[in-house]
Amino acid sequence: MPIDAKHEELRGLKIDRSARGSNDGEPPAWARRYIIIGVAVVAVLGVSVLGYRLLSRGNPEVEVVRAAAESSDVGGVVLSATGYIVAHHTINVNSKVTGRVAWIGVEKGDKVKEGQVLVRLEDEEFRASYEQAKGALDNAKAYLQELEHGSRPEEIQEAQHNLDEARATLTDDKLTLDRTKQLFSDGVVARQVLDDAIAKFDADQQKVNSLDKAYQLMKIGPRPEEIERARGAVAQAQGQLDYAKSQLDATLIKAPVTGTILDRTAEKGELITAQFASSAAGGPQGSVVSLADLNDLQVELDIAQADFARLGPKQKGIITTDAYPDRKYNGEIAQISPEANRQKATVQVKVQVLNPDAYLRPEMNATVKFLADEKKTSGTQPQGVFVPSSALRDFDGKKVVFLVFQGKAHLREVHVLSQRADGVIVDGLVGGESVISDGPQDLKDGEKITIKGQS
Repeated sequence: MPIDAKHEELRGLKIDRSARGSNDGEPPAWARRYIIIGVAVVAVLGVSVLGYRLLSRGNPEVEVVRAAAESSDVGGVVLSATGYIVAHHTINVNSKVTGRVAWIGVEKGDKVKEGQVLVRLEDEEFRASYEQAKGALDNAKAYLQELEHGSRPEEIQEAQHNLDEARATLTDDKLTLDRTKQLFSDGVVARQVLDDAIAKFDADQQKVNSLDKAYQLMKIGPRPEEIERARGAVAQAQGQLDYAKSQLDATLIKAPVTGTILDRTAEKGELITAQFASSAAGGPQGSVVSLADLNDLQVELDIAQADFARLGPKQKGIITTDAYPDRKYNGEIAQISPEANRQKATVQVKVQVLNPDAYLRPEMNATVKFLADEKKTSGTQPQGVFVPSSALRDFDGKKVVFLVFQGKAHLREVHVLSQRADGVIVDGLVGGESVISDGPQDLKDGEKITIKGQS
C-alpha cells in the first residue's frame, strides 16, 4: 500500500473534539450531585458503625471455676502452706583415702545399718605400708627391751674374766719391771730394756682401768636417757603403725548411720578421692553414695512474711501429700530460719513429721495446715472456701470475686483467711459457686458475660 494512502487512513482515526459539549470536559451537574450524595452516605454509615462498635461491645468472654468448700475434719486452722518433704539430715559418704573402687554393695533405695560396709577400695599399697610400719615397731620394741633388761649375767661374767686376766698380766708386768730395775742398777741390762718394761707395765695398767670401767658399766646397765630415747622411738613407731592401720581401714567405706541409700555416685573401677574431686567425665569422684534416715523427715515451707506472724515455735499442724491425700500426718514446727528471703519476701519454716511411714518420700509435695493454740480456740472454726488466686480482685480497697448467675457477673466481697501456693482460702462464700477465674479487668457488677466454651 502506498505511504500516502496509509497517511490518509491515520488521519481518519483522529478524535473529533468538536463533538464535545460546552463544559470543557467536566461531568454534568446532575452527575456531580449524585457523586456527592453517595460519598456523604458512605461517610455517615462508616461513622455510625464505628460509633456503634465503640459504644456497644459484645458480652465479654470469661472462664469459670467452682469454689470448693474446705473439709471440716481439721478444726482451728490458722494457716495452710505448701512445700516439699526433705530428709532432716542427708549424708554424702566420702572416702578418707584416694583409691579405686574394687567392690560396691548397695543400690539406690537399699536400707543399710550403721557400720555396714558399702564400698571396698583396692588396698594393696595400704596393706604394704601397714606391714612396714608394723616391722619398724617390732624392731623398736626389741631394742627397748634389750636396754630395760640390762646386761645378761654371762656378759657380766665375761667382763669380769677379762678384767681378772688383765690384772694378772699387770701383776706379772710389775714383777718384771722390778727385776729389770734391779738389773739396770747393777749394770746388767741396758736402759732400753728398762724402758720397754716400764712401757709394757703402763699399757697393761691402762687396759686394766678400761676393763674395770667396762665391768662396772656392765653391772649398772644402760643409761636412763638411752632407755627414754628408745621408748620415744617405740612411741613414734606405734603412731606410724596406727596411721597406716587407719589408712588401711579407710579402704572399707561404711555407713555412718542407719538409713536408706538416696543416690549412688560411684561404680566399680572409678577413682575415689576426698582431695581433688572432678566433675569431668572419668575424673575422680568425691563421694560414693548419699543416704538419709527416712524416719527423720521434715516439710520445708516458704511462708509469706504477711502470714508469718500467725505461726510460733512448736506449733502443731496436719500434713497431707498430693500423692496420698487420704493419709494425714502429725507435724510440729522444728526450725524457723533466723533470716528472711528478700527476693521472695518469705521466711523458711521446717515442720517435723512426727509419725512418718513408708509412703513418704523426700521431694514430695506436701501441704501443712497449721492449727491454732487449743487454749485460744474454742470449738471448730469455719474452714472457708478455696478459690484460685486469679479470681481474687481489688475493688475500693476490698477483696472481691465475681460470681456467675443467670448469665451475669455479680460482685461479692470476701475476706482472705489463708494463702496457698495455688490459691487462697476466703470467707464470704459457701462453696459450689461459679467464680470467674479469668476475664476482663474492667468487668462490672451485673454485666452480661459469655462463658468460654459455651455457645
